[in-house]
Amino acid sequence: MPGRLRARFSRSDMLTERPDFALVGILRVPQLQTSPSRAITRRVGYAVVALTLAVLVVYLDRDGYRDAQGDALSLLDCIYYATVSLSTTGYGDITPFTPEARLINVLVVTPLRIFFLIVLVGTTLSALTESSRQAFKIQRWRHRVRNHTVVVGYGTKGRTAVDAMLGDGVPPSDIVVVDTDPVVLETAAGQGLVTVQGSATKSDVLRLAGVQHAAAIIVAANRDDTAVLVTLSAREIAPRAKIVAAIRESENTHLLRQSGADSVVISSETAGRLLGIATTTPSVVEMIEDLLTPEAGFAIAERDVEPNEVGGSPRHLSDIVLGVVRDGRLLRVGSPEVDAVEADDKLLYIRRVSG
Repeated sequence: MPGRLRARFSRSDMLTERPDFALVGILRVPQLQTSPSRAITRRVGYAVVALTLAVLVVYLDRDGYRDAQGDALSLLDCIYYATVSLSTTGYGDITPFTPEARLINVLVVTPLRIFFLIVLVGTTLSALTESSRQAFKIQRWRHRVRNHTVVVGYGTKGRTAVDAMLGDGVPPSDIVVVDTDPVVLETAAGQGLVTVQGSATKSDVLRLAGVQHAAAIIVAANRDDTAVLVTLSAREIAPRAKIVAAIRESENTHLLRQSGADSVVISSETAGRLLGIATTTPSVVEMIEDLLTPEAGFAIAERDVEPNEVGGSPRHLSDIVLGVVRDGRLLRVGSPEVDAVEADDKLLYIRRVSG
């Protein structure tokens, strides 16, 4: 019996087993931001439309209304009656006395009064309904998310990786950021990224981020042991996804490879090489930074081989080709194996990026 209770509680604690409304605050789907002045102007416009419609309804049926003196209603009286009715003040000095006028009050003026009140307290209602809207957006996102990129860790490395993808034209909606810090997740959400708050070392957090449907996973953790554990969990959930991981120490490279990483970037050694090169040839470092910055200048890109290029040497193409990807292996241009490009090859080349 205790075993069954533990199993039931463990299932209910799994993020992927929770209902969508229970994920609000953990999974956040960004939405278009509207300025406060625009939102207020829109709500005031709604209120004016509702008031105008109520005035029109009362004016068209003004014969069914009488004021306290028993006189017929003028246009000003109709505006006055509509205003005090929609604001629920109701002084009683103007009242509908015919059955038709009372029916119209029930069917038209009363719904307009409710709508008018909703508009007036729109800010409060917006805050109260934000949870419901987020639950609906989470449900829709979880059913539609496919072939996206999951970025684990939104520190310096994670933010730089996201900036590079955005610079390459990747839509923000195709990037999901996983981190434990709500402050950095707020920054990511401001860029239009989907965010998941939680530790990526837990498989249910990765599943909530849609790792099982992801095309690529970037592991930018601050610790090498965390990167290994995240890579191992991600590879188990997504056996076909491309996993790129960053570590600090080169001696941990083989651990990440064994855990399932397709590419491993040694951040500390790469930075160290650039620092060493900068002491003698700083222009080389500047060119490397240019190649790694997709916004302007030059960038390294990959493309398919065009039909008229099959059989030709990659050194004689119009683009500056750095390497050829063949059967999943990177072959450098100077290799004898790439004297002639094949139809299924991929070319790594330098392309010009307009600023």
